[in-house]
Amino acid sequence: MILPIRAFGDPVLRKKGKDISQDYPGLKDLVSNMFETMDEANGIGLAAPQVGLDLRLFVVDLSPLAEDEDYADIATELKNFKKVFINATILEETGEVWKFNEGCLSIPEVREDVARHETITIEYYDENFNKHTDTFSDMRARVIQHEYDHIEGILFTDHLSSLKKKMVKGKLTKISHGEVNVNYKMRFPK
Repeated sequence: MILPIRAFGDPVLRKKGKDISQDYPGLKDLVSNMFETMDEANGIGLAAPQVGLDLRLFVVDLSPLAEDEDYADIATELKNFKKVFINATILEETGEVWKFNEGCLSIPEVREDVARHETITIEYYDENFNKHTDTFSDMRARVIQHEYDHIEGILFTDHLSSLKKKMVKGKLTKISHGEVNVNYKMRFPK
């Protein structure tokens, strides 16, 4: 089922997510719906707050990037990178800090360079509640950091300089008022 994606300005996007128990009602359906919603919106990551739930849950599917020639050197890793992250905690961020132009399904039509660490180590549970501690680099680390921010109540625009924040303020206001054209289902703040 396609869920509406919450737009910038919705208070749930600023809430720190709550941990999920293994017996969370409808967890399998929620994960499936989140992947379906993300795919419908042509996204590569989606966090529970973006569908209105203040939970520590996000999904990532980087297979669309495997076809992009910019990622030819890691295409194999990206092609099979479809993961569920439950109750995640980033344990360490290391390596070079690099900027990359990011966007967000909750903040359509806004893209800006964000500086993030090259490598992360993260502890999380998968959809079957198996615990993992993994280290990821490159685009995998970047997308995970972006989605992880969502479960911490942080948006990519929070990482921008004061000047950049002023420059996008008008666009953010328009998004919060529903003045944006998207080809996916969105819910705007009241």
